[in-house]
Amino acid sequence: MEKLRIIGGGFAGCEAAWQAAKRGIEVELWEMKPVKFSPAHSSGNLCEIVCSNSFKGNSIDNACGLLKEEMRRVGSLVMECADATAVPAGGALAVDREKFAETVTERIEACPNITIRRELADFIDENEYTIIATGPLSDEALDGEIARLTGKEFLSFYDAAAPVVLTESIDFDKVYKKARYDKGDADYINCPMEKEEYEAFYEALIGAETAPLHEEIDKPSVFEGCMPIEVMAKRGVDTMRYGPLKPKGLTNPKTGKMPYAVVQLRQDNREGTMYNLVGFQTNLKFGEQKRVFSMIPGLENAQFLRLGVMHRNTYINSPHLLDATFAMKKYPKIYFAGQITGVEGYVESAASGMAAGINAARRMTGEEDVIFPQNTMTGALAAYVSEGAVKGAFQPMNANFGIIKSSVGRIRSKKERYGAIAAEALGSIEEVIKCI
Repeated sequence: MEKLRIIGGGFAGCEAAWQAAKRGIEVELWEMKPVKFSPAHSSGNLCEIVCSNSFKGNSIDNACGLLKEEMRRVGSLVMECADATAVPAGGALAVDREKFAETVTERIEACPNITIRRELADFIDENEYTIIATGPLSDEALDGEIARLTGKEFLSFYDAAAPVVLTESIDFDKVYKKARYDKGDADYINCPMEKEEYEAFYEALIGAETAPLHEEIDKPSVFEGCMPIEVMAKRGVDTMRYGPLKPKGLTNPKTGKMPYAVVQLRQDNREGTMYNLVGFQTNLKFGEQKRVFSMIPGLENAQFLRLGVMHRNTYINSPHLLDATFAMKKYPKIYFAGQITGVEGYVESAASGMAAGINAARRMTGEEDVIFPQNTMTGALAAYVSEGAVKGAFQPMNANFGIIKSSVGRIRSKKERYGAIAAEALGSIEEVIKCI
């Protein structure tokens, strides 16, 4: 039987490989690390996490939480490994980034139907079954091949990662542990700011020097979900206080009062020795990061284990190119999956890989395509990628209830409405499972 070639060992590529392999397909998974690293990667493991270690909300009345539950029911490798390496994060699912990547790598390496090729892929044969899951940072040679196949110019935006600090270097006399609205077991470290402290921090932040971008571009487009904190600050003095520094639901137990602003730190590894600054993706110069972020109460003497970075992400004009299985309309043996398609987020990338892997395997064995219904989050993302904004500007999209096509009627309570939409979606997923 013909082999399935998958290029890219990230979330989408690993999930696609797993789904195809467990359906009896022989898979070659091409991963360029450690032969070559992108600007955002440093580990040789598959499924390396380079930004936040949070997979967002875990409840099914949360859009990404619903997507995760759909994937669990379908049998997602990424979700199995995420659940197995979870760290405390209140109502969210966060993972120990190193253990997560190690676990995925071990599972893929142990799969008898998957062969990992640690080398650069610099060609694509449109007559061979292939899933391109190179993420937003493809190698230049492969970029040329993708451009040849798509015949369209790439679209792009800039993405950023947040700093990580050593837990023992935090001044716990100035901070307190608490989850917002007490969801979870006081999983976050909270750094409270009074008005004067916040205003001084704000002035330092908007005046700090940013690092030059590698690509020459006049006005880089920044994806809203990963906006650098300094860009957010420049939108207005209170913008951060209504975003990642929102104090609501975080009353300080030491004072009994709600602070003027709160910087939250989220556990980054299972041992709890590292915490990342929530919402603090940044492109500030390294020296400026240390200077400005050390103004945060409790972080005056913090040891930064990793500083924030900003890099260019690339994605294709998918609505013109792909169908709802993530296959190319022009070349039906070629699939795309992950961030390069315009889905945004770890879980969303893995979900696209899940759909692509299942469908590539089915086409290879002569079975009909499986189109996930649009009243599921998996299907809604596939529909957005294959149909959304064909006549307008196509932008990356996270899982959200706005893209689902549900038969649920008007319900005043948002939580109850989303819960009803989720129940309908999971019912549809169970019907899909019967077919695959």
